[in-house]
Parts: sequence; C-alpha cells; structure tokens
Amino acid sequence: MTPALTFFVGLVMLVLFGWYFATDQGPRKRLLATTLMLMLVIFSIITIWPPQKKIALGLDIQGGTSFLIRLKGDKDVTKGMLGQAVEVIRKRVDYFGASEPIISPVGNDRILVQIPGLDTAKIQEARDQLSRVAKLEFRLVYPDNGQRLKAIDEGKDVIPPDYRIETYKLRKEGNEPAREERLLVKKKADLGGDHVTQAAPRYGNEGWEVQLKFDGEGTKKFGQITEANVNHRFAIVLDGVIQSAPVIKTAIYGGDAVISGGGMGEEEARGLASVLENPLQTPVSIEEERSVSPTLGMDSIRSSILAGLLGLAITLVCVAIYYKIPGLVANLALIINLILLIGALTMFRFVLTLPGIAGIILTIGLSVDANVLIYERLREEMALGKSLKVAVKAAYEKAFSSIFDANVTTLITAAILFWQASGPVKGFAISLTLGILASLFTALIVGRNFLGWFVDTERLKRISMLHLISSKHIDFLGKGFLACMCSLALLLAGATAFYIRGERNFGVDFRGGDLITMSAPNKIDVGQVRDALKPIGFADASIQESAQGGKSYITIRTPLNTSDKAEKQIIQTMPNVGFKVEGSERVGALVGGELAKNSLIALGLGILGILIFVTFRFELSFAVGAIVALLHDVLMTVGMFALLGRELTLTMVGAVLTIAGYSINDTIVVYDRIREGLASGRRGSIEQIMNESINQTLSRTILTSTVTLIPILCLFLFGGPVLRDFSLAIIIGVVVGTYSSIFIASPIVLWWTRARGRSTVSLRREVTEKTSTAANPLAQR
Repeated sequence: MTPALTFFVGLVMLVLFGWYFATDQGPRKRLLATTLMLMLVIFSIITIWPPQKKIALGLDIQGGTSFLIRLKGDKDVTKGMLGQAVEVIRKRVDYFGASEPIISPVGNDRILVQIPGLDTAKIQEARDQLSRVAKLEFRLVYPDNGQRLKAIDEGKDVIPPDYRIETYKLRKEGNEPAREERLLVKKKADLGGDHVTQAAPRYGNEGWEVQLKFDGEGTKKFGQITEANVNHRFAIVLDGVIQSAPVIKTAIYGGDAVISGGGMGEEEARGLASVLENPLQTPVSIEEERSVSPTLGMDSIRSSILAGLLGLAITLVCVAIYYKIPGLVANLALIINLILLIGALTMFRFVLTLPGIAGIILTIGLSVDANVLIYERLREEMALGKSLKVAVKAAYEKAFSSIFDANVTTLITAAILFWQASGPVKGFAISLTLGILASLFTALIVGRNFLGWFVDTERLKRISMLHLISSKHIDFLGKGFLACMCSLALLLAGATAFYIRGERNFGVDFRGGDLITMSAPNKIDVGQVRDALKPIGFADASIQESAQGGKSYITIRTPLNTSDKAEKQIIQTMPNVGFKVEGSERVGALVGGELAKNSLIALGLGILGILIFVTFRFELSFAVGAIVALLHDVLMTVGMFALLGRELTLTMVGAVLTIAGYSINDTIVVYDRIREGLASGRRGSIEQIMNESINQTLSRTILTSTVTLIPILCLFLFGGPVLRDFSLAIIIGVVVGTYSSIFIASPIVLWWTRARGRSTVSLRREVTEKTSTAANPLAQR
C-alpha cells in the first residue's frame, strides 16, 4: 500500500472516529462503528499479508548477533563524528554479506550493530572487524592530470609499481545520479591522518569549505608535499576508500589548510570534516554483545506461538462457556484486537522480538479484562430488575471509569518502559501499549455495538451467564492487619534470600560478564560440565539447564571475555556429547551499571506517574494505598525470585513494570467501586462501604486474574526456556497483585487517612467532589 493511500485511509478513519463520538446512540452510530471496524480489520490484514515478508523479526527470533560499540578517545564525539563512524562500520559489516544489517547511533558515543544470520563461527572475525582502528591517509594522485591512466586503459602503458587504480565515488549533487571517477593513486601514504589535530566545516568566500590543522611534524611534511605537487591532486583515504581528492592550488607551510571549491555543499563539508577528525582512530570498545543461532530462534518462536495459540484457544472456550452470547461477542472482539495489534506492529515497522510476542500473549488476558468488567456490571444491573436494553447501556456507562482509569495507569508504565528500555524490552513495551489501545477500541466500540445490535433488534431478549463466584460478605478490612503481617513475613524472607545471594541475584545484563548457551541432542550432565571447566578455574560458574524442541540446553555464566575459552574447553573435554553453541551474551560492567540505574529510574518514574494520576482521579490517600500495593507486588516478585534462585535480567525489568501496571489495574477497579459507593451517598461507615465494594468486585477480580493467567501459564509451560523466567515473574505478579488489591490497598487508604489526623468524613467529601468534577463525557458515548 502506497504512503499516499495509507494517509488517505487514515484521514477517513479519523473523520469516522470524530463522527462516531459526535453521534448519539442509534443505527447511525452502529453503522459508523461497523464501518470503522471493517476498515481497520481490512487495512490491518492488507498490512500484515504475507506475514513472512511483512513482519520484521528480531535477532532473538531469526538468529544473528548484535554489538553495542562505544567510541573512545581524547576528543569529544560530535554528531558528525558519530555519523561518520556509522558509515565506516557499515562498510565493514557489508564484508559479511548480511541481508539488511542495522547500524544506528545510540546516545552520544555508541553505535548499535545488528547482523542477522551471522554464523557463530564468524563472531570473533566480526569482533575484530568492528573494533579495529580506522586508518586515515593522504596519498598523492599520479601527477599528470589523468593522462597515464587513460594510456593504461587504452593498453599503451602499464601501472607504475608504486601506484594502483582506485575508484572514487563522488557525492550526489541535487537530483543528479552519483558519479564515479577512477584515479591512479599511490599505494603508500605520503602523510598519515594522525597528524591532523582539527577539522571543521565553515562557510567561506567560495561557499562551504573545510579547514584543517596539522601538528608540528604534519605541518612540515604537508608543506614539503604541497610545494612539490602544486596543481596536482591529493587523495584523502579512509579505511582504503577515497573520500575526497582535492587539487593542491599552492604550497601550504603554516599547518592550516582549506579544502574548497567544486560546488561543495554543507552536507559534503560536514561529512569530509568528520572523515578528517577520524572518530575511529583509537580502538573502540565492544560494551555489549548478544548472539542467537537461527536454530534456537526458530525453536523459541515455534514454542511461543504454540503457547500463544493454546492460551488463546483456552481463553476463547472459557469466556464462551462462562458468558455465553456476550462471551462470543467478547471472543470476536479479542480476535479483532489481535488482528489490529499485529497490523499496527507491522505498519509502524516495529521489530517483533520474543518479549514482543510475550506482550501479545499478555494482551490476550488483558483484552478480556474490560469485557469481564462490563459483563459483571451487566449482571448487577439485570439483578436490579432493569430491562435488557437499559441494563446494557448502564453497564457500559458504569464500567467506563474503571476501564479508563485501569488502562491509563497500565499505559503510564508501558510508556515509561518504552522510554527507558532498550532492545527486546522496548519491543515488549510497544506490544503492550498497542495491545491496550486495541483492547479499549474493541471493548468500548466493537463489543458494545455488536451486543447493542443483538439487544436493539431483539435477536437477544434474555442474557444468561454462569455465576460460579456469588457475592459474599467477607470482612476483608478486618483481616487487613493479619494480611499485612503475612506479607511482611514473606517480604522479610525474600529480602533475606536476596541479601544472602548477593551478586548472584543479578544476571549478566546487570553485573556484566559472559553468558553462553550450548545445546546437545541428549540430556547434559551438569556435573561433567563443571569437571570440564575445573582446569581453567570456572568450576563454580553458574550453570542452568533446560529442554526445548527435543534438545537439551545449558547456559554458563563466566567472567567478561572468557566465554570463548570456556566453550573451547567444554567441546575439547566432552567431544562425544555433540555440543553446539546456540547463543552468547557479553556485557561490560559499564553497560550493566547503566541498565541497573535506568531500571530503577523507570520504576521510580512509573510510581511517580501513577501517584499523580491516582491523586488526580481519586484522592491522595487512595494514591498512597495504590503505591504501597504496587511496591508490595514488585518487592514480593523480586523476593520470590531470590527464594527460587532465579536471576534478574533485562527482560525481567519489563516483567516487573508490567506487574506494576497490572497491580494498579486491579487496585483501580476496587477503588472505582469504593468511589462510586462513597459518591452515591450510600449509608454506612467507610469501612462497610469498602468491604461491600471489595465483595462486589471479588467475582471480577478472580475472573480477570484467571483469564490473564491462562495464556501466561501456557507461555510458562510451553513457551520454551527463553521466556520462562519472564512468564514466571508475571504469574507471581498476577497472583500477588490480586491478593494485594483485596487485602492491602484498601486498608492502607484508611490507615493513611487516620495517620494524617483526618476523619473518614472528610475523605468521603473529597472523593464525592472529585467524582462530580471528573465525570467523563465519553462514558455517555
């Protein structure tokens, strides 16, 4: 689809959205909703198809190697120097013949290099190519204005022994095609680029030009060369490639030279100045390296897709059985949601990674959450004796504030994760964000209009749903102190385990080092692997084993830059096992420290954003309760990982922030019902209203947690070892989040209110005032 057509379709959909929200209930509104849905679904399918060509796969799926390179040296790295370094490295990567490599600047002084399909046997060669010094040289062109080269081409002369023919690619000018020029250039450099002390573009009398300065020795040599070769050309060569070949107009003795003329533009001047600065004249450091074999990548994606399809199938069946006709509507909305999500990922050219697939699978559970909220409300409205049409309308209006607040808080954490994260975790944040937006559209527009059509046309006169979890009268607030003591005991146990394990809590992403993944056709004896590593001093290395796709895998963690030595030792000592290297990671201590710092910043910003939003929508006491519940869930998950002997990795940052979002999601739904009870003037103490609200939302809380857990459990059981820790963290977080939203969040609201010396009457008054001012007009739509 052409960009113009895409823009036109987007414009039409934007108009339809505006028209939809401006239209009152009725056939026209339903027609607009149907048109919007069909357009989005068709557009998404066209965008996706054929998927094998349209969906971009990350290195962790298609296999390959990524390097994070940092420029070092005495000079400050400018934007131009970084861009020039990218171009030099791009030429080196082309040597490996990789299809569509990605070379992009990261921050102020780093470059990310991703080489798809790079054979693990060529990784060392790639390291050497990327980290070697770039050579800048000045070489004289044969001093006869091209006559000797012309004679050579005509077969009348031969190439002089000290010269060779080089091709000089001239920069494009305007719309003209790029031109090439062949030059007879000296083999040996007349002057080394290390004598250049400064180079800068400027606008002079003849237009854009480049001024360069030499050191003492360079000044002397440059003066001698220019004196002897006036009116001849002098080639500037970087890494064996001619970058420019200006004419020497006069002898230059002062060490200050100017390259000008030839219609040089600003871009060419800046590029040439960056070449002369030579940002790669000192060795670069490879601060991070990650490698995955195509075999492991395909096994992982196969397992993830299997887990996702199984989770989707179980979810569809459970929702259809429990909610019957409305459940079928919810299932249709879920399928449309997934089509829109994958279509958006493809259209915006987001790269699909394994954490991204995990985000899609998580969306399956979160998508059903909004429908569960609506249908549980519908059950309550019908129990009050309202007609089906009135009950459906009331259910959507009353559930809107819960859906809106809960999803906005999850979006806050997803946005911060996208902002602070890098690599695969950013893919997870993108999948989660787009999934939430698609869920809101399908639940509030698609599902509502489908169900409304059934009811308005009287094709559906009566709705029956299963009710396995009936309303209870449990004194949750009365059990708040006991629940807090149990949580405190578990948190202390987790903190103790975390303290005892020390550095072993953190994976290679955070503390730096090497991690190598090896496979074998049969079960691997970890004891034998340790014995093999003993002669080189790595007998106490962290070794984990797993199985996937009929193979056995082990991951071995060793100090930085030692994985090659460990790999060689294992293969030589155990030749009959049939080991094959499937992946490797190498993270410098500096990058590991930055990741740890960024992770804490992301969590802190997420908490701050949620605190501000919940205070705005509810009241400070509710915000404090939500934050305490969030911290409880995050710390409990980290503590459980310490107790289970698991490591915290970069992917775990995504899991922890997702837990934070889910925790708030659950808590907000309970708070919304409490707010409704307080604002409605319902009789009884705040404690009674809170208990009643928690009991009213108990069915929804348990159901949504169950539906969210189904696809994540499938991912844990069948998704393979790569995402096992990630899914385990989500499982722990969902269970703990459900518990905290019931037993922790609401008691904290009361305790905090009283701790500030305020009465529950003032709390009721503030919540009532907030509710009246925060009424959302979209709820009526």
